[in-house]
Amino acid sequence: MQRFVQLALDLFDPRPALPSSGKNGAQMPVDKSQDAIHLIANSVMQPSIPLSQVLPAAAFAHPQANRELRLGDAVVAYRLERARRRSIGFTVGPDGLAVRAPSWVTLGAVDAALRDKSDWILRKLHEAHERRQRLEHARIAWHDGTVLPYLGAPLQVVLDARHSARGVLHDVAVTSEPAAACGPQRQLRIGLSASAQPVQIRDAVQAWLMRNARLHFSARLDHFAPQLGVRWTRLRLSSAQTRWGSARADGSICLNWRLLHYPQAVIDYVVVHELAHLRVMDHSPRFWDTVASVVPDYARLRRQLRDEPAPQWE
Repeated sequence: MQRFVQLALDLFDPRPALPSSGKNGAQMPVDKSQDAIHLIANSVMQPSIPLSQVLPAAAFAHPQANRELRLGDAVVAYRLERARRRSIGFTVGPDGLAVRAPSWVTLGAVDAALRDKSDWILRKLHEAHERRQRLEHARIAWHDGTVLPYLGAPLQVVLDARHSARGVLHDVAVTSEPAAACGPQRQLRIGLSASAQPVQIRDAVQAWLMRNARLHFSARLDHFAPQLGVRWTRLRLSSAQTRWGSARADGSICLNWRLLHYPQAVIDYVVVHELAHLRVMDHSPRFWDTVASVVPDYARLRRQLRDEPAPQWE
């Protein structure tokens, strides 16, 4: 134990011991164990620094931000817009936090309102950030062999100049191995050479999907309309980035062709959602009861549509 204390002392105070006044002038050991113990104890008892002061704060910045505020451990740069309204309103979208406030509300009152709702704001900002990351990871790189989701399953794009430029859907022979080990079970064979440019491949695949979407959606509209007691009159395809469908009182339906990336159950939910609007043109409890009469688990499918972004094409 004495040897250990001496080593600890040597570590913290390596200076040589002073010569003793012994008879033969030999150096006598100096017991500094108490000093070493006090030194170690004092270093342990020093106040710790909060992690929030050591680690960099998470930053969320709106591209048109004109104000900045610290909420919890995050620095939030938000866009403040003065508007003719009676209260402070804020939304969290793909770009970040946007705030609209009456002109008579002070900046201090705006910041206080944001601090009051900081838990909700930070949760939504983190969700938006995670969604952007999923979107980026889902971006399609267009080349021979590209794989993209089709009706919830992998579809491989194969360039083969011998096939029609319009594209041909081909089922791959299934081996005895598990499906996951065999790779995509379907191929979309496009009549393009292997040297085709990415934009050519993208446009050819999109044209095939849009033709397929019109046929597929029309069949599902015909299937569900009688169950809801409604009649649809016209189908229009959309390429919107943030909207999956819409309906008008005249019976016209608009559906996003990118829905073909999702499983059939999700597509059916959106089809029923829009058809239900031909009976109830709002999102009241009566509307959701109408949807549930045909798709009882619509809430789960709605969350799946929200949480699983379609792949990015651009």
